Amino acid sequence: MQHRGLRSDLQACFSSVQSAITSHAQANHAIIKGKIVIDHSPGQSGPGKSASVQIFSCTKVDPGTGKGKLSHIAYLKNGKSHKHNGTKTTTYKLKFYVEPDFGNPGAFVIENQHKYKFFLQAATLHAPDNQAIHFDCRSWVYPIKLTKTPRIFFSNKSYLPSETPSTLKDLRKQELISLRGDGTGERKEWERIYDYDYYNDLGDPDIGPENARPVLGGSESLPYPRRGRTGRPKCRADLSTESRPEKINLDIYVPPDERFSPKKLSEFIGNSIRASLHFLIPEANSLLEKDPHFRSFDEIRGMFSSNKSRKVEGWLTKKLQKLLPEQLFKQITRASKGDPMRFPEPQIIANNDLAWKEDEEFGRQMLAGINPTRIRCLEAFPPKGKNGKMSSITLADIEGSLDGLDITQPVAIELSLPGLSSDEVNRVFLPAKEGIEAALWQLAKAHVLANDSAYHQLVTHWLHTHAVVEPFVIATRRQLSVMHPVHRLLDPHFKDTMHVNALARSILLNAGGILEKTLFPGKICMELSSELYKEWRFDEQALPKDLIKRRLALEDSDLPTGCQILFQDYPYGLDGLDVWLAIMTWVKDYCFIFYKDDDSVKSDEEIQAWWKEIREVGHGDKRNASWWFEMNSRDNLIQALTILIWTSSALHASVNFGQYAYAAYPPNRPTLCRKFIPDEGTQEFAELLIDSDKYYLKMLPERFAITLSTALVEVLSRHTSDEVYLGQRQSSEWTDDQEVLRKFEEFGEKLKEIEQKIAERNRNARLKNRWGPAKIAYKLMHPDTSNVKNDGGITGKGIPNSISI
Repeated sequence: MQHRGLRSDLQACFSSVQSAITSHAQANHAIIKGKIVIDHSPGQSGPGKSASVQIFSCTKVDPGTGKGKLSHIAYLKNGKSHKHNGTKTTTYKLKFYVEPDFGNPGAFVIENQHKYKFFLQAATLHAPDNQAIHFDCRSWVYPIKLTKTPRIFFSNKSYLPSETPSTLKDLRKQELISLRGDGTGERKEWERIYDYDYYNDLGDPDIGPENARPVLGGSESLPYPRRGRTGRPKCRADLSTESRPEKINLDIYVPPDERFSPKKLSEFIGNSIRASLHFLIPEANSLLEKDPHFRSFDEIRGMFSSNKSRKVEGWLTKKLQKLLPEQLFKQITRASKGDPMRFPEPQIIANNDLAWKEDEEFGRQMLAGINPTRIRCLEAFPPKGKNGKMSSITLADIEGSLDGLDITQPVAIELSLPGLSSDEVNRVFLPAKEGIEAALWQLAKAHVLANDSAYHQLVTHWLHTHAVVEPFVIATRRQLSVMHPVHRLLDPHFKDTMHVNALARSILLNAGGILEKTLFPGKICMELSSELYKEWRFDEQALPKDLIKRRLALEDSDLPTGCQILFQDYPYGLDGLDVWLAIMTWVKDYCFIFYKDDDSVKSDEEIQAWWKEIREVGHGDKRNASWWFEMNSRDNLIQALTILIWTSSALHASVNFGQYAYAAYPPNRPTLCRKFIPDEGTQEFAELLIDSDKYYLKMLPERFAITLSTALVEVLSRHTSDEVYLGQRQSSEWTDDQEVLRKFEEFGEKLKEIEQKIAERNRNARLKNRWGPAKIAYKLMHPDTSNVKNDGGITGKGIPNSISI
């Protein structure tokens, strides 16, 4: 229904053009030449003449339709294919005969009569005056028999709504209407429809009540950002819950523009299979062992040493066959016959096996590890908890551990076991080098890290980047035309995010999924995430405001960032402010090109609809919050866009791509603790006295959870080879505005300067948190602008434009 108006107008255009053109060889015509570049899915041929193209004039109006005049139909032909890094690409030539006053193309429509979908990378048309007009497409084009309507792509020229050429105005509006849909029905793979839904797809009560999970979003008790709507049928046992596929499904619905390219999909599956085998083979063997725990640190170390390859067979084969789609099952069994299965060596143990045990390394990782956004300065001593209760740590507890420091630099761990006020348990642990005190201190650090691991994965990583950004992606597609300059600015920062999030809901976040199996909150993982969303504020995602809130910086309006960092040896904060300022400067330069004053922001109907929908729908549970910016000035627009780009790029990179270096070795970052710290006089305390290492290992997760979480962080930490990094674009022709290109080049140069500053800081011996005992240089804010070829892999550096893994 939503495509009917667009479809009938296009059909009328086609009929008008086809009846008007009687011969391509008439003397009175101009020629527009072009080319289209297409990627192929493995094993599939290109569309060739099964695909046809027509172009819309940007200046010549068709009196019959009121839209830009359409050219005659041209078919894809003269295709030339080549392979690069395993990807097959075909370039087709096009030739259009048009009237002399046709003008320049502003859009083209493509119809796929082929039986297969194809991935359209880009197109270039050369007008009669030889002006090159570029189209950055990067989307799947499905067969017309499925879509029922041709696909339109607009040129790389940007227009505010009020400046849209009359030939393209109706197309612009109709395209947005078609993308919004009507909010009903189950979405099909080929439909380009963006809509919102609650997180009602995590559980599956039809399997049994133990698989039921509450709906997140839409209530005061369980608020949450919205996700992309799929419209699957409801569960029989609970009509508020959306049904889930019986098998692991990598084809969960996301609109074609958001789906992985053929190259990305192939590489992602390959990386997942590799990590799965690293997990599956050792796990299959460990089930034959009587003891479900690792028995020594050497045995854990053996996860990263070479093992003989073993086939996936027997009971494991049957189990996988039930869980996986046929094609994926075949790929895993085929891959298991290849190279030896072993995890790569994590950096935390590469140079020093015991660095993770050192207090200096423990503290350093709170400032320069994968979750550096939680540490804060105390406002008073003793500190207070969120419930207002005073800490149990006293001056007497730490006087003997100050080692020349004053009370403003204390080192202690307080662990609290929640309960009623009368039975809440609080214990304080102090650093020690030997004896039972050292063993207790090591256990206390493990409990801190287990809590930190869960907070990092569920809140810092998932909630504060993946989940909160998805509503912005949906609103941008629904309310900002691809011709809108802000859409063009944001587009690279949304690449693959919806697809990644859909896969996460299918495999990681769901009932019985990987996070529930590996993190200490278990089945309440996502409820915990919802509880922390209550504290989330979009404005506090701005790095300067975040640092000020955590008392690690002071507000200073005279500085470009608006704050003065207080602690120079805080790599995340120091490097982050440089990247933040570079992003903000680029966004400001960009917005000033298109918006001449505050009124031009206020009068931009698409921007106003976009911001309203984000507040009232996408983050609808926060609609009444007073901290939302009013979209009434250039400054507020710049601030909102800077926060969004920072979150999608640098913030996500800093908390994601270092995971394997630190979390792949479970003693360094356990995901849960299976035992409490024993009290003196108990049997467990006696066991600790006899063999503290054995007790520590039994406190860690079992083999299954350890190998599974290691496999997960291997996939999450790996860059794919199609990654596009901050300061880069997939094509240098993403816009035709030369002033924009010049400012973008300045942005890239600034990022290169930041890379040099990071290298200098890492060479500064006084900045001890730059390396630490483990000798891991802090590069999580290193943009990696020189990585043009991009071989992918686990590099521990690089800021991709988007949340693409």
